[in-house]
Amino acid sequence: MSYDSPGYVDQLNTNLIDKWNEVIQVSYTSLEADFGSRFFAIDPQALTNPSPAAIQWFADPAEPNFCIGEDVAKQLSDWGIRGRQELHNEYCEYRVIERVDSSGRMRPKRIQVTTELREYWVCIAKYDPTKVREMVQSTLGFQPSWEDLYGVNDPFGLTEDQREISFSTLVAGHGNDRKLSSMGVPRQPTGRLNTENALFMTHPINGLDDLLYIVMFGARPYASSTPGTKATREQIFREFDVEQLACRHADPAAAMGAYEAVFNGQPVAFANPLGMYFLSFTKNVFSYQGSPIPDEWIQWSRGKQEGVYQRLEFGPSDSDAAFLDDITVDVGSSSTPLTGGFQVLQFIEVGPLVVVGDVTPVSTGEYIILNTSNSPIKCSEADVCNVLIKPLKEEYDRNQQVGRVSPRVMGRS
Repeated sequence: MSYDSPGYVDQLNTNLIDKWNEVIQVSYTSLEADFGSRFFAIDPQALTNPSPAAIQWFADPAEPNFCIGEDVAKQLSDWGIRGRQELHNEYCEYRVIERVDSSGRMRPKRIQVTTELREYWVCIAKYDPTKVREMVQSTLGFQPSWEDLYGVNDPFGLTEDQREISFSTLVAGHGNDRKLSSMGVPRQPTGRLNTENALFMTHPINGLDDLLYIVMFGARPYASSTPGTKATREQIFREFDVEQLACRHADPAAAMGAYEAVFNGQPVAFANPLGMYFLSFTKNVFSYQGSPIPDEWIQWSRGKQEGVYQRLEFGPSDSDAAFLDDITVDVGSSSTPLTGGFQVLQFIEVGPLVVVGDVTPVSTGEYIILNTSNSPIKCSEADVCNVLIKPLKEEYDRNQQVGRVSPRVMGRS
């Protein structure tokens, strides 16, 4: 197994490539006992005649939408760093960059969107501070200080583990890594580089281990009642008591994409390079003053070519007089101002690169028989609605109320 840097974008030496592949191998090994099968290979070269398989999904956060509705989903998802850190869990995160207009009003200028895996950045930061500093500079356009990256002015005086902890604390968060969490690394980063910007993904659910898990989870020959009878999405997720995952965009698309191949006897693997990529973007729904938006308002990066881009900057540059909300979203007879990232992500599809091999018949004894119900999963009743989404909406409303100033009423003489 030898995966290149995600997007083929970073020129890594052999040692860093090996370290990145070790991260992938460790994550795979942790899942292999429970979810491994002959139908999933961690090495795409193990497949015979591999061919691409389409596995992709829309990038907008699904949970607030199915819990309360699209308007609230947009409201909460666009709620700055709070919305990002709580809700951007479809393997795509964004940050709205605001600027002051000529009247002195703060307005959205453009959005930064990223699909880059946290684990990759932490790996490079752990073993090569100079390289990760170069990566940040090429991505954000300025050279970060060592203090912003590691909290010290000389990261070369730290051990590799200390660099991992320091970088994770300031830039990456713990990503549900038990070791980092036990060392006091917070769930989300505390520094400015990846909060004032969307440098790479930090939501714990957007991790490498979750990506491997959901594809391996789907890459097994489930059957409904009898061998050879295809199981439904509802049966598969209900059988393992993870119905809530079926309500997102990412998890059912990844799992069922793998399952469709495996049910036909085709083994599945991630293609090189392993990563999360922008796979489609319907840009023609966006217009400016009645015309298509300028090409320079769509900037792809962090990828060698189309199909492996991992970063999008969408909207006018600082030198342009226009603002993001001067753009309209035109769907059918509806035309609405573009005010944040949620509306853009509704027209973006993301996913990993996946390949399938030649058909190898599934034997009767290999089928995993499911007897669970195939009745619809009621996403609006999912625990996340009461545990996270509704309390977050209440917090948002309180925050907005505090920000309002009542009109002053003058007394009469």
